[in-house]
Amino acid sequence: MLASMATWAQANALSCTPDPSQRARPPATEPEDPNSPVELQASSLRSQLAQETLADGAVELRRAGLTLTADRLRYLHEQDRVIAQGQVHITQGGNQFDSEQASYVLNTQRGELQAPRFRLSRAQAGGQARDLAFDGTRSLSANEVAYSSCDRPAGEEPDWVLRMDHLSLDFEHNEGRAEGAVLRFLGTPILALPVLSFPATDAPKSGWLLPSLSIDTTAGAAISVPYYWRIAPNLDATLAPEVSTKRGSGLRGDFRYLLERNAGRLEYHLLPNDRVQERERYSTLLEHEGELPALGLRYGMHSEHASDDAYWKDFSDYLPSLTPRLLPRQVWTQGAWQVDRFVALESYARVQTWQVLQDSSAWITPPYQRQPQIGLRAQVEGPWGLRYNAEAEANHFTQGALLPTGVLNTPTLPQEGRRLHLTQSISRPWDNGWAWFTPQLSLNQASYRYHYIKQAESDLITRDDGVPLGRPINLTRQRNVPTFSMDAGLRFERDATPFGQSMVQTLEPRIHYVYTPYRPQDDLPLFDTAVSDFNAVSIYADNAFTGIDRISDANQVTFGATSRLLDRQNGVEVLRFGAAQRYLFRPQRLTATGSNGNSSSNFSDILLFASGRLHPHWYADSALQYDFDFKRPVRTLASVRYQPAPFHTLAATYRYTRQLTEQTELAWQWPIYRGDPGAGSGGCQRVLYGIGRVSYNMRDSRLADSLAGIEYDAGCWIMRAVAQRVTTGSTGATTRVMLQLELVGLSRLGTNPLQTLKDNIPGYRLLRDNDSP
Repeated sequence: MLASMATWAQANALSCTPDPSQRARPPATEPEDPNSPVELQASSLRSQLAQETLADGAVELRRAGLTLTADRLRYLHEQDRVIAQGQVHITQGGNQFDSEQASYVLNTQRGELQAPRFRLSRAQAGGQARDLAFDGTRSLSANEVAYSSCDRPAGEEPDWVLRMDHLSLDFEHNEGRAEGAVLRFLGTPILALPVLSFPATDAPKSGWLLPSLSIDTTAGAAISVPYYWRIAPNLDATLAPEVSTKRGSGLRGDFRYLLERNAGRLEYHLLPNDRVQERERYSTLLEHEGELPALGLRYGMHSEHASDDAYWKDFSDYLPSLTPRLLPRQVWTQGAWQVDRFVALESYARVQTWQVLQDSSAWITPPYQRQPQIGLRAQVEGPWGLRYNAEAEANHFTQGALLPTGVLNTPTLPQEGRRLHLTQSISRPWDNGWAWFTPQLSLNQASYRYHYIKQAESDLITRDDGVPLGRPINLTRQRNVPTFSMDAGLRFERDATPFGQSMVQTLEPRIHYVYTPYRPQDDLPLFDTAVSDFNAVSIYADNAFTGIDRISDANQVTFGATSRLLDRQNGVEVLRFGAAQRYLFRPQRLTATGSNGNSSSNFSDILLFASGRLHPHWYADSALQYDFDFKRPVRTLASVRYQPAPFHTLAATYRYTRQLTEQTELAWQWPIYRGDPGAGSGGCQRVLYGIGRVSYNMRDSRLADSLAGIEYDAGCWIMRAVAQRVTTGSTGATTRVMLQLELVGLSRLGTNPLQTLKDNIPGYRLLRDNDSP
């Protein structure tokens, strides 16, 4: 009963979905003080000394935190009791009570009402009862209660109502208990419980939660009844037994802990006997983070595991990994120390492995495992503004995944290897606000020891290798590559009035020069290296590759400029656009595989980008990588979003990468039907929203991951129905249906689609606050 229900009125029809900026909040209330003076007003007052006081006509009694109004009032001095009759209205702690007769003891703050109507400020909901008693803001009990957040004329049943034989709320001990509870929705009983236990405040409490129902093509219909266990204020767990029509019964749950220096969680799913696969299925996720401040250390671990290769297809929403077929496992520690005002040190160590969920029809090559990775970084502020940086790191790379023969068994992709590298740089930054300049000299050194299994004569690295087929070849290699770079830029500002608004426009030209001599690296392995993504950051980088195994040769200059529009009032960036391109004084010879390249052009692709708010209701983001040699785009991203009002969002995105992908996306949250004014709870106008996101692969002419559904807001309840399609391979997909009924002021029943909607629809807004249950 701890949800929030807001109301929003307009001169004509009322919308059931309130504007977030105008959502009503429970009024701030002053706590009641039994020692504060009492103020009593009425049309007439009569008092018998030390016995009783009688008030008649427009009676109003006030004390800090309490207001009582009635037609008549009798105050018994000895008992410190107030007896009120006729249109009694009590406001206490934000809660409101209405009755024809009530009694209230001022010094104990205890009250009793007959046939009351009540409204609880926290839940923004209320109801009526045969009788009701409360003990200040500490507890409340009532008999024959009807509770709802729906407003209806007297004599009409609300859209939803929770009827209870007895209700007791102990706010001090966070205990709520309802006996003989029956939940009715649109006149139909949908849930009956002899005894219902729930938290009486915002704080969680042990007990059974409402059941949830999910439907998908792999598990059929599944029902889950979670139990929440509040072990301690910093420890809790959830156990959720579930039954699926296709796969049988299982258990899902989590355990969380928060200590002074440590925090973590365990999530698990167990299906002892999957009736489809006829075997046990399970998954686990374990996370932990902690710190030792006295030693300057932080540490942690993250581990995901699945029982079998097909798990990611059958239970796509059970593991949170962004790469569902690559489940990470790592243990790490990191320390940082400020030796003095000039020297800072940082050390780190990590062991990282992967579980690869392979598919015989689509094998993937996983990253190398690091067993272990150990490193040390240092930064020294020297004289004359010089800055020295160094990083020393040792790695042991292994490949433990099951792969087809020969996929990872070549000189550049060995099965196992060790690498020790040292990168050093010395730079001198200058920055006076309107201009900056940073020259830098760096040296990248690496040493390798690795081996692979010789499978053919073509695998020979040296002419006199002499290693028989099927035997390991052990190799040792070193590399030293120096680099010199200069990075400089200017910052200009001017007043501007685009769109009739007072703004500041900046112009920020930038030039970056780098020289790196060519060093042959085609005999070095590729443990963690790939070509950098082409974007506004990497185009100014010294190296065209990520990782350590390849250092690109370069004699090039990158020139570009960015212009921004800033709101003069608050400094918020409204619009940004720019361009950048490289000029190569000589073509780059080194490619990702280590072989020599031979580009005929001295110019790189040009990068154009723009993003921002084009209009108060229009937002756009775009980037274009264009090849002038072939006169065609290499990669394009364009997205636009129209959001004229809360809960009104239309978004479109186009993605293109030459010879790889071409995809369009449409997403929306938009009202598609408005009911008659006054048809909703409290006289609001009921609204039906369409929601969804559709992705279409234009290259393969097929639908990619998509979802579509509706939200119906009736004011005191919201119905959501969402269907989601998740691709699980080149031809496979899983479809699931999420149905949820949100009873505002009570709880949500069914499968919660809200996180899915927020993740997939740009600009999606909840129809109610996040703190709804």
